[in-house]
Amino acid sequence: MKELSEALGKETIDTFNTSDTRGNSPSYGMNYQKLGKELMSRDELAVMNGSKCILQLRGVRPFLSDKYDLTQHPNYKYTGDCEKKYLFDIEKYLNHRMKLKKDEVFDVIEA
Repeated sequence: MKELSEALGKETIDTFNTSDTRGNSPSYGMNYQKLGKELMSRDELAVMNGSKCILQLRGVRPFLSDKYDLTQHPNYKYTGDCEKKYLFDIEKYLNHRMKLKKDEVFDVIEA
């Protein structure tokens, strides 16, 4: 969260402070300041709406955007989230062995 907050940078904000003293000698004062504030602090990032995301593209300042609903994509039906048969099984992949047919010709290469 700290790195993301720093990557977003700061913005300049204007603050006005006024004071009004009443009594035997009343006075009035006004103070104007420019301050730097983080665009989003760590605690703001931690509680950010789950339907929003921060995009950082090359050449463009980071910006807030709505997340894309993957279930609306035309190829969503081919994902493991939709159909279990499309899930990738790493165990099956790692245990795969080449099976030769009875009269298949092959070359043996020593390494």
